[in-house]
Amino acid sequence: MSTPRNGHITLVAFMQASNVSVYSGSWRYPSSADDYLDLHYYQRIARVLEEGNFDLMFFDDRLAMPSIYGDSPDEGVRYGARPIKLDLMSVLGAVAAATTHLGLGATYSTTYYQPFHVARTFATLDHLSRGRAAWNVVTSVNDAEARNFGVDQHFEHDKRYDRAEEFIDVVSKLWDSWEDGAIIGDKKSGIFADPDKVHEVNHHGEFFDVRGPLTVPRTPQGRPVIIQAGQSGRGREFAAKWADLIFTGDPSQVVAAEHYQEQKALISESGRDSESVRILPMVYVIAGETESIAQEKEAIFLNELVHPTASLALLSEVTNYDFSGHNLDDVVTDELINSVSGIRGLVQGVKRHVGDQTLTLRLLANHRATLLQGPRFVGTGEQIAEQMNQWFQSRSCDGFVIAATHFPGAFEDFVRLVVPELRKRGLVREEYTGSTLRENLGLEKPLNSFTESAQALEVQNA
Repeated sequence: MSTPRNGHITLVAFMQASNVSVYSGSWRYPSSADDYLDLHYYQRIARVLEEGNFDLMFFDDRLAMPSIYGDSPDEGVRYGARPIKLDLMSVLGAVAAATTHLGLGATYSTTYYQPFHVARTFATLDHLSRGRAAWNVVTSVNDAEARNFGVDQHFEHDKRYDRAEEFIDVVSKLWDSWEDGAIIGDKKSGIFADPDKVHEVNHHGEFFDVRGPLTVPRTPQGRPVIIQAGQSGRGREFAAKWADLIFTGDPSQVVAAEHYQEQKALISESGRDSESVRILPMVYVIAGETESIAQEKEAIFLNELVHPTASLALLSEVTNYDFSGHNLDDVVTDELINSVSGIRGLVQGVKRHVGDQTLTLRLLANHRATLLQGPRFVGTGEQIAEQMNQWFQSRSCDGFVIAATHFPGAFEDFVRLVVPELRKRGLVREEYTGSTLRENLGLEKPLNSFTESAQALEVQNA
């Protein structure tokens, strides 16, 4: 029996700067807003989330249309399967201006960007938002992205993580290159800053040579919050070493609870306090004024809005394999698994969820594009709050990444119907208590590596 837990659950809103949410049929729901190319669309959603005391509004991203299927973007464009991806920093800049407390997270790739660019971008966002920035660290996954950056093929799996390890190390050094108190701003003497507290990083590695310093001073959070969602063994090790928030894609509570224990153990093995890292499964929430209303909405989302070809196009994107030569009812064989490098982890997770049921491409694809890709909490606000409480108290998670079935209605329903019930149970704060995202998450401000080194040298010479 797990020990009952005190404290708040972490709430993250899963966003796309796109025509759809992560649920690829969301654009077809009758009440879905269609002004997703207007900054007011994102500001409206952000205000709703801040009203519900969400910790973070996080944007997923890809650097290409889904175009692996049939070696063409046509089907993704035809069926609205995430063909639009706006620039995230432009979107988050608009959101920062419309909110005060909500965390602002964005996905940036370690494969096609450079460390200095990413360090400067997120440090700037952290300053302009007064300490609310978060970076989702990803290694880009497919050849469609590679071809948009003048590369024929993406790096193989382990090489991507080798690069990512060095990338985040360099970014961390750049964020630390200005110490706290470096800016003096003495107009009378003419001294702006103390050069002894602004450092070159002089990094020379396998992938990067970066001199520094960063052109942005140390930020309100010290370093922006780090998000990671790696599912492979290497990805989980990377998350254990670097992440403050770990997003998971587990299909059921049984799988989520096992993943939770395994990941917490990896965090401890890496020398970090496992309680300081939040593990957050993605879930869909379908709330209704009555249980029957919620179930009626669920039936629409499950059965009516996602075209099968869109599902296959998205499966092709995530596995970097062209499924256009396959039938939806083809059985997923060992031969197929062995020939598609990006599919094994997905197959293992889905098999644990469906048990002895024959796994077809249709079922596998539906776990990437429909409501089957995550657990669903369906019912009244009271019923959903109790389900969330049970997951949290049983140590299956530290909170949730809420995926929207449609925008903005899914979050409006959640804040109106579910959040009051969560507050009754003491699971969600009544108001924000911190001034930065780290403070609202209960995370300490990281020490500056250059300051630590100087202090250690002083002790050694004393």
